[in-house]
Amino acid sequence: MKPFLILQLRPESEASDDEYAAFLDKGGLRADQTHRIRLERETLPDLNLSDYSGVIVGGGPGCVSDAPATKDPLEARIEAEILSLMPQITEQDVPFMGCCYGIGILGHHLGATVSKENYGEPVGPTDCTRTPEGAADPLLQDLPAQFQAFVGHKEAVQHLPQGAVHLLASAPCPFQMIRYKQNVYATQFHPEADSAGFELRIRIYKDKGYFPPEEADSLIAMCRAADVHSPEKILRNFVARYGV
Repeated sequence: MKPFLILQLRPESEASDDEYAAFLDKGGLRADQTHRIRLERETLPDLNLSDYSGVIVGGGPGCVSDAPATKDPLEARIEAEILSLMPQITEQDVPFMGCCYGIGILGHHLGATVSKENYGEPVGPTDCTRTPEGAADPLLQDLPAQFQAFVGHKEAVQHLPQGAVHLLASAPCPFQMIRYKQNVYATQFHPEADSAGFELRIRIYKDKGYFPPEEADSLIAMCRAADVHSPEKILRNFVARYGV
C-alpha cells in the first residue's frame, strides 16, 4: 500500500503525538503506512502526491480567517504550504481528508467565505445529521443518520463552496462535512478524537481562547460523558477506500 501523507500543525508535541496516534488507531494504520510531517518543525518538501494513497490534514490553533497582519508567522507559513497543495488535490481529485482546520483550508481554496462571523462552536460534543447526499456517500453509509462528534472552533465556512456537496450538518454549524468532486473531503469536527484525546486537548489549550480556563474541568466531564464513537468510522472508511 502506498503511504498516507499526514500533515500536522500542532506546536505542542504532546498534542501532536496524541493526534498522530489517533489517526493511526482510528484509521487502522501502522506508522510505516504513513509519511508524517510536522509542519511546525519543518517546511513542506517537494512532494509527488501520486506517491501517496491520500492526504490527511490535522487540526491546530491557526485560523485561516485571521488577518495577515495579525497572523503568527509560523501559522502563516504552514497555511501557505498546505494551500500550495490544494490546486493539485482539487484538480486531480486526490483523496484528501481535512480535519477541522482542513475544512477552512479547503473552503478558502474553493473561494468560500471562512470567518468567525457565524457558526463557531464551543469545545465539546455536537450532534451531526446526515444530509440526503451524506446518506449516499461511501464514507458515511455505515454510520447512523445522527451521531455525536467532538468540536471546538472559532471560525467556520459560511456557505457551501461552489461545486461542493453537503454531507453532514449540525444545528450550531451547518457545514460539518463536505466533499468536493469524488474524493476530496473535509470535516469541521475531529473524526479522530475520542473523549481521552479531547480531554488532553482541553488541558493543553485551556489558555488559548477556546473557552474560559475555569471551565476546563466541567468540559472534561462533559466529554467523558459523551457517546462519541461513530466519527472514527469515517477515518477507517477513508483509509479502506483509498489505501492502494
